[in-house]
Amino acid sequence: MKYLLPLFALLVVSAADAAERPNILWITSEDNGPHLGCYGDKYADTPNIDGLAARGTIYLNCWSTAPVCAPARTTLISGLYPPSTGAEHMRSMTSLPDGFRMYPQHLREAGYYCTNNSKEDYNLQKRGKVWDESSRKAHWKNRKDGQPFFAIFNHTISHESRIRSRPHKQVHDPAKVRIPAYHPDTPEVRQDWAQYYDKLTEMDAKVGKNLQELKEAGLDKDTIIFYYGDHGSGMPRSKRWPYNSGLRVPLVIYVPPKFQALAASDYKPSGSTDRLVGFIDFPATLLSLAGIKPPAQFQGHAFMGRHEADEQPYIYGFRGRMDERFDMVRVVRDKRYIYIRNYMPHKVYGQYIAYMFQTPTTQVWKRLYDEGKLTAAQSVFWKTKPPEELYDLESDPDEVNNLAGSAEHGDVLQRLRKAQRSLALKIRDVGFLPEAEIHSRAEGSTPYEMGHDEKKYAMENILAMAEIASSLKSEVTPKLTAGLRDNDSAVRYWAAMGLLMRGSETVANSRDSLRAALADESYSVRVIAAEALGRYGNTDDVRLVLPVIADASDMGKHGVFVSMLALNAMDSLGTKAAPLRQTVQQLPKTVPSVTGRMKGYVPRLIEKALADFNKSRGPQE
Repeated sequence: MKYLLPLFALLVVSAADAAERPNILWITSEDNGPHLGCYGDKYADTPNIDGLAARGTIYLNCWSTAPVCAPARTTLISGLYPPSTGAEHMRSMTSLPDGFRMYPQHLREAGYYCTNNSKEDYNLQKRGKVWDESSRKAHWKNRKDGQPFFAIFNHTISHESRIRSRPHKQVHDPAKVRIPAYHPDTPEVRQDWAQYYDKLTEMDAKVGKNLQELKEAGLDKDTIIFYYGDHGSGMPRSKRWPYNSGLRVPLVIYVPPKFQALAASDYKPSGSTDRLVGFIDFPATLLSLAGIKPPAQFQGHAFMGRHEADEQPYIYGFRGRMDERFDMVRVVRDKRYIYIRNYMPHKVYGQYIAYMFQTPTTQVWKRLYDEGKLTAAQSVFWKTKPPEELYDLESDPDEVNNLAGSAEHGDVLQRLRKAQRSLALKIRDVGFLPEAEIHSRAEGSTPYEMGHDEKKYAMENILAMAEIASSLKSEVTPKLTAGLRDNDSAVRYWAAMGLLMRGSETVANSRDSLRAALADESYSVRVIAAEALGRYGNTDDVRLVLPVIADASDMGKHGVFVSMLALNAMDSLGTKAAPLRQTVQQLPKTVPSVTGRMKGYVPRLIEKALADFNKSRGPQE
């Protein structure tokens, strides 16, 4: 009986307080930045969102934390940075520690009726009942009489796939659309951008229906409303890239007069705020609005409600593996500058991702680059990255003038670099592990717990080697070679990566160490060493590495993460990998352990490899 009493008391309090607590409505849209009339975009036609903004407050500096859906939504549902939970990689799947709950569970415990209509796409396993209903039929109207609700309505009409669908009846005039400095000005690019704006207008109409339904039910005076996008536009170099163009989203919040006491300290009806907020802050803010103190493990800060925190000086973002292609980027910005740390600068920005290359803009952009017809700013996307980037968002909103080497901006660079590193250490960013080891080291617990265990994750040492490796400085080569003998496989992984990044001369000088690494107990280390020797070594090196890559490519033997890493390495070898054609044809494309969320990635890499092999053979073969 003593265990039932607190629950009974909670139910009584919840029922008594229901009339005094706000309903909360989140209206979300997919793949769109703040290209809206209320944000000053005169090309846009978004009257419903503009009308909401006229009653509420516009957030000028809101970030999605991740520039792609699954990790962005994972941030929202958990209140934790995905790099701290091992959930940063696109459509991976990890778990939270026991006792950690997703935010709807906190709300439901407090008496809220919680619905999600309807996308989830989390990289975290759900434990227990999270939503009262999560489906296309989920709706606040199904709650009990007098019960406060939290409801999400998610609109997909502006998704990347919709801006490239053809045929399409054009509404916005392509001749009048603004083309950012990094995109070529071609008919295909103009149509994609104009069609994107057409879809925003269609999305706005759906938002209008949500708002009208709330008003007709007489609930608009009792409901705090959020409208936001899930990350930047679906155009290439926005979606998937942690520039401001990929992370900045619209956020409009309306607080009815009845609940003005819960409004942010900088809330201005019919106004705007430059406060820095991100998805990491949304769960804490939501609980704060409901009168619930955010749990200690939440890594964000409430910017509204009874538990509003002080304004934060920075917001943060990241990029991990995007579908079948690996990368690692960490970013931070203040109100003027954005700093980008590329930990894999040897990879081009525009890696071939099958899904992205369906967009006409991507296709024509790459073709013009291959033909040498782009400007310097337009060409950057198809080249390898510098270790660091710094952009002045006031003078350079398209982020094309990298100030990382500017003496005038040295203090800004150091300040933001320090902020980025400090957050990584604070949250115990496990993204510095090869993806396979995020899971193997966490066996029996969770990546979050593993990351906070110094014996399992010596982060300082691993981070130091990752920083040395990705600096591209030639004088650190001896440290990289020595790193291949470290006891920690992640240190060895970054040491091998650093040698790979430096190219032919460094690989030649480190040949013996790299050859020894081909037998490393970690297959992730083996693959990176093989890629270095295969790309930059001699004929004997290539002969040695091909069997290593072929073996690691078999996900039936070594799992999906090692397989993807090996197939990416194979791809980087180009025609040198041609002797593996028959091996690739026989690789398994499915294994029972790979869920539906990731089952397409290895087949895409196999398909790409075979297509490239066939091209290299030529018509005479």
